[in-house]
This record gives sequence, C-alpha cells and structure tokens, in this order.
Amino acid sequence: MDKKGHLIVISGFSGVGKGTVVKNLVDKYGYSLSISATTRAPREGEVDGREYYFKSVADFQNLIDYNGFIEWAQYVDNYYGTPRKFVETEMAEGRDVILEIEVQGAMNVKRQYPDAILIFIAAPNAEVLKERLAGRGTETEEVINKRMKRAAEESHDIDEYDYIVVNDDLDQCVQDVNSIIVCKKCMRENNLSFIEDIKRELQMK
Repeated sequence: MDKKGHLIVISGFSGVGKGTVVKNLVDKYGYSLSISATTRAPREGEVDGREYYFKSVADFQNLIDYNGFIEWAQYVDNYYGTPRKFVETEMAEGRDVILEIEVQGAMNVKRQYPDAILIFIAAPNAEVLKERLAGRGTETEEVINKRMKRAAEESHDIDEYDYIVVNDDLDQCVQDVNSIIVCKKCMRENNLSFIEDIKRELQMK
C-alpha cells in the first residue's frame, strides 16, 4: 500500500452528531484527528487543545495572516480553522487524518487537496435535526433557529461531497464511514506505487 496518509473531511449540519461519529472513528479505528481552532467560547467540559484550540479573534486573525490554516471560515459569529502543520506532518508519516469542518471550509480543502475524501453526515430529516439541537440544552431558541437557517444554506453544497451518510443509528453510521474510507484507500489509483513494487518484485523471483 502507498504510505502517505489520507485526508478525510467530515462535515454535517450542526446538531447532527458528527462530533460523536468522529470520536468513535478515532477511538475504534485509530484515525488521527485534526483539532480545529475557534474563537467561540468553550462549552461545559471542553478543554483547550482537546476539543478545540480556543483563541481570541486577534490571535486567530494573526494565524490567518501567517498562512497557518489549511482553511478557515466564519460560522454563526465565530471563526473556525484547521491548523496546517499538524495535518501535513501526520499525512507525511502515513497516518490518515480526519478533519471535522464546516461546508465552507470543506470546499477550500477540496481545492487544495483534490484526493481528500469528503463525507457529509446528515440527519434522517429536518425535524430530527431540530430536536437534536434543542436536546443539547446549550443554545437559545434564537441560536437554534440560526443553525437551522444555516443548515438550509449548507444543504445546497451537499452534492459537492463524495459520500452522504445518514446518522440514524450511531454504530451503523460509524461503521459506514469507516467502510467508505477503507474502500477508497483500496482503489487502484491510491495504490499505484504498490502495484509497481509488487510487479517488480515478482519479476525478480
């Protein structure tokens, strides 16, 4: 198999459970997770450097100026970005890296890394999505409505993704996403070096 790691972009509507899906993928299958930077305030239980790197707007903008992000975007009054150095180091060392990012950021990654695997996590329907947002208990009705409006906007870009996975049952969703990644890694075009190596080795026997 070719040794360079793969870049996996996972997006989804706010409240769809993509964070839980990603956590399970990392825990069960050993993927590397790129930790995003954000200017939003930590939620209860979140730790700087674990869920996010929590930064001031000034610090975030400074990193933008120094090309420190693969992508960044503004989402519901806050900035989010993917630190460049970690991702490129992990991939160079042969590890598969998951980016959990918003649609706008995913489109930027796709332009820079055409071989990235883009996966969109969806809820079974809009009503379930709103129920999950309300069930968090962390957002006001106004913020929930903002997130639903944003989801409607994001839905226009779903067809830019390679794969769509519905998060109806968590375990099945995690298994489906992992299967997609494994299948993509096994495709011929992702194993050209291996093919040449095995041909050469067999000719020498």
